[in-house]
Amino acid sequence: MKQPRAWQRMLSGRRLDLLDPTPVDIEIADIAHGLAFVARWNGQTKGDFAYSVAEHSILVTDIFTRQQPNAPAQWQLAALLHDAPEYVIGDMISPVKAAVGPGYGALDDRLMAAIHLRFGLPAQIPAAVKRQIKKADKLSAWLEAVQIAGFTRAEADRFFGKQDPAHVAGLTIRLRPPKEVRDEFTTIHHRLMNSM
Repeated sequence: MKQPRAWQRMLSGRRLDLLDPTPVDIEIADIAHGLAFVARWNGQTKGDFAYSVAEHSILVTDIFTRQQPNAPAQWQLAALLHDAPEYVIGDMISPVKAAVGPGYGALDDRLMAAIHLRFGLPAQIPAAVKRQIKKADKLSAWLEAVQIAGFTRAEADRFFGKQDPAHVAGLTIRLRPPKEVRDEFTTIHHRLMNSM
C-alpha cells in the first residue's frame, strides 16, 4: 500500500517532510511568507486585511521584550518563532486543537524542534523562557480579542486571563498587507540572528 505524501514543497524549493522535519529544509523566507498569509482568529477580525500569524508573532516579540527588557536575542528570537510551525500546519483556534487531540501537538513539537535547531536555538527552550513567552502570547491574544476580534473586555478576561491594560499601553493592532508584514518579520529575524 502506497504511503500518503507527508511533505510540502516550499517556495524556496525545499521539500519539508512534515512527519520527520530536518533543520536543513527550513528557510526563514518560507516561514515569513507562510505566516504572513495565515489568518489568526479564522479570519474573523475587523479590517481590510487578515490579521496574520506573522503580525501576531511580531506583537508577541514586542510584548515579550517589554516584559523581559534584558532578555538575550536568542529568547527574543524564540518569541518571534513561537508559532513558526503554523507556516505549514496552519493556525487552529484552541477549541479545534483540543478536538484534534495530541497528534496536533506532537506534529507541532517536531516542527518547532527542527525550526529551533535551524536558527541556533536549543530544540527545547528552557521552561522559564517558555512560560515568559506564553505570558506575552496570552496578553497578545487578549489585546487582539478586544481590539479586532469583537470580544468585550469581560469575555477576553474570561478566555485569556484578566490583563492589565497598562501592560499594553500604546500598542495598537495594525492590519497590513502580507508583504509588509512578511518583510518586517524577516527584518526582525535577521536583526536578532546578527545579535546572537
